[in-house]
Amino acid sequence: MFSLIGHFHPVFVHLPIGILLLAAVLQFIEKRKPGSNLEQAITISLLIGMISAVISCITGYFLSRSDDYDEQLVSQHQWMGIGVAVVAIILYFLRKRNRAPRWHGPLMLVLIVLVSITGHIGGSLTHGSDYLTRPFADLGNGPDTAARVAIANVQEAAAYKDVIQPLLQTKCYSCHNKNKQKGGLRMDEQALLLKGGKNGVALLPGKAAESELMKRLLLPRENEDHMPPKEKPQLTESEIALIHWWIASGASFDKKVKELEQPAAVKPALLALQNTTTEKKALPEIPAEPVSRADDSALKRIRELGVVILPVSQNSNYLSANFITAVNARGKDLQLLLPVKKQLVWLKLSNPAINDSALATIAQCNNITRLQLDHTAITDAGLQQLKSLKQLQYLNLVGTKITAAGLLQLKGLDQLQSIYCYQSAIKKEDLAALQQAFPKAKIDPGGYEVPILATDTTEVKQAVQP
Repeated sequence: MFSLIGHFHPVFVHLPIGILLLAAVLQFIEKRKPGSNLEQAITISLLIGMISAVISCITGYFLSRSDDYDEQLVSQHQWMGIGVAVVAIILYFLRKRNRAPRWHGPLMLVLIVLVSITGHIGGSLTHGSDYLTRPFADLGNGPDTAARVAIANVQEAAAYKDVIQPLLQTKCYSCHNKNKQKGGLRMDEQALLLKGGKNGVALLPGKAAESELMKRLLLPRENEDHMPPKEKPQLTESEIALIHWWIASGASFDKKVKELEQPAAVKPALLALQNTTTEKKALPEIPAEPVSRADDSALKRIRELGVVILPVSQNSNYLSANFITAVNARGKDLQLLLPVKKQLVWLKLSNPAINDSALATIAQCNNITRLQLDHTAITDAGLQQLKSLKQLQYLNLVGTKITAAGLLQLKGLDQLQSIYCYQSAIKKEDLAALQQAFPKAKIDPGGYEVPILATDTTEVKQAVQP
């Protein structure tokens, strides 16, 4: 019963804050503009604020008995809240009986200070002591900075500190920290994480499926025991797979990633951490320098081939060319692009008829930043001709015969940021060498598989016959 009453505290606690601050604003207006007839409005506001403050104190007391919060902060919050209620009561009866008007202003000032301090401590209890300063600390770092720290070489990274702890910090610490321990569990210190909470040990090293932490993560989101709570940011499948892998590997706090066994299912998730963008400012895909308008007759000849050639943006002379609809195009037809090579920055071929002979022409279009060669007949021998594309940032080799040795021929292209090589001759064991050769690039091998955990349930349904 008491626990139920306590859970109403968040419902009532915001009411006195707003109402009492409204009373302060009205009193300020009354002071500046005598005769504004706000006396009754101020008195009613103080009455409602006083009553809601008392109710907040009562519900807050019952909530504090759950032992989920830091005792010192709870005590400070409790006494400050009582102070708000007491000052609100005094101020209400003074105004109600029209007594000691000279104290109305100072008491209202004290009330504002108490409300501010009480609210700050309450926020610290629920969101952490840095909940006010955290946004300022993160300014300029971009979204999700803590969770997406760039790792130069994931194999050399500390499995817990660099891979697991950032996930717990962004998704779990808000409810399981020094100031708030939901379920009696603290996760911000290694010893306390291993100790567990009211429901017992949170994780069992080497036994991920039996660990309470994994069980809670895998519950349906609508389940009240699911963690994190459904209204808070959730862990992704890859993040859950990483935590499962870490616990199953022994939940070591000091070993490096390379020292732990890495099943094939978890390797893409680890590699994705390494592929996190290391530069805060992305390179522009359109050159900053202005360029003259392309020759209309040259554009006409390209379009007659069935190629879709358009400006990359409004009021820009830079162009994109798409050969997907040019079903009859051959490698020699790319010669039509040379008159507009200064303007051409995006090129999409994706045509099985395009082979190595076409790459010699593409190599002359030095301003290209995005090049899609997927499902073409190019080989390693032709790919080396693209070394002249110094502005190249995006390269799509999906569905080609390109090997790792062929791609390594482009090692000098230091602007490359994205390389897609799914269904090519590039193997997963080649990815480490390629990542070292192209440290700024995200190399996407595709073929991802969602790991099947021991706790997963598979339901087989019989197909309905037509």
